[in-house]
Amino acid sequence: MKKIVVAPDSYKGTMSSIEVCDIIKSAIKTVDNTIEVVTVPIADGGEGTVDAFLSAVGGQKVYVKVKDPLMRDVQAYYGVLKDGETAIIEMAQASGLCYVEQDKRPLEATSYGTGQLIKDALDKGCSKIVLGLGGSATTDGGVGAAAALGVKFLTSQNTQIPLNGGGLAQLDNIDASEVDKRLSNVKIMLACDVDNPLYGEIGSARVFAPQKGAASEDVEVLDTNLKHYASVLKERLGLDVSEIKGGGAAGGLGISLLAIAQAEIMSGIQVVLETVHFQDIIKDADFIITGEGKIDGQTKHGKVPVGIARAAKLLGIPVVAVGGCFGDDYMGIFEEGIHCVFSTINDSLSFEEVKKTCRKDLYHLVVNLISFYKI
Repeated sequence: MKKIVVAPDSYKGTMSSIEVCDIIKSAIKTVDNTIEVVTVPIADGGEGTVDAFLSAVGGQKVYVKVKDPLMRDVQAYYGVLKDGETAIIEMAQASGLCYVEQDKRPLEATSYGTGQLIKDALDKGCSKIVLGLGGSATTDGGVGAAAALGVKFLTSQNTQIPLNGGGLAQLDNIDASEVDKRLSNVKIMLACDVDNPLYGEIGSARVFAPQKGAASEDVEVLDTNLKHYASVLKERLGLDVSEIKGGGAAGGLGISLLAIAQAEIMSGIQVVLETVHFQDIIKDADFIITGEGKIDGQTKHGKVPVGIARAAKLLGIPVVAVGGCFGDDYMGIFEEGIHCVFSTINDSLSFEEVKKTCRKDLYHLVVNLISFYKI
């Protein structure tokens, strides 16, 4: 045994993906210090995405003053990978729910600050942008971000609408003549792990806006306004966004970026694997260890362990999944290329107890796993 690749998601509520990687690597080295261990921490587009990419690939953080969801000045950051051309942006850094936990105003929240982060990345010469769509406070269809990049969203009186979900009701025209021209030469990958459309019964407002403080009447307003935005996009720009899968992620942010730039909505794991050149990393691996907090029936539907397994399956590399616990129907993941699964805890423990021992439990499980594998 010469090389093991470690590529887990975070264990939600207990350990980041970087922590999980460090613990597993330490356990492997305890058993056999000659094994090469390559860690690729995975994040899903929310908090920790920048750190995960920088840890896996290398690069640096860039700090920028931007507007938060209520247009207040905040200090945010994004990452530039060591190639100097790829920017990793977490939408939540500028437009996240974390800024409005005590003052949620879902009709007023704007994604303007996210557009400022994208613009700064363009200023730094980046030609590829990975944008994580997790943790947003906004349901503005992305008009705030697009406005920061030069697009004008106008009323019938030719004045600018309020750049938020409430303001979409006044939208009559879209003027993209002054959009940042650099966008035409930049690839934007939108890391998204939901397939909800922009509006409707399973659209952005009805499914996600209540988590952002929207009362039932707010939800109706936002859903109506997003539908109106879609109709204006179709009328003015000839773009039909009504059935785009993932269009409802992050309050519809991706819709505006699809309209004004070469943006593509992709699964979070797909974005990560492409950006870090995962196939090259694993080509000579003996096996791969992946995992997440709970391995269950949902894991099969685009979650990190199955994304890793599908990539490994193409090269015939065995995959072991280590989860915090098992859930219903977890055995379906065996069909996707995962060869065996292990759980670090048992169901009798409370979550508070799990948090106290999870690191030690993970370490000892991997020590035993590698010891057995060497036999």
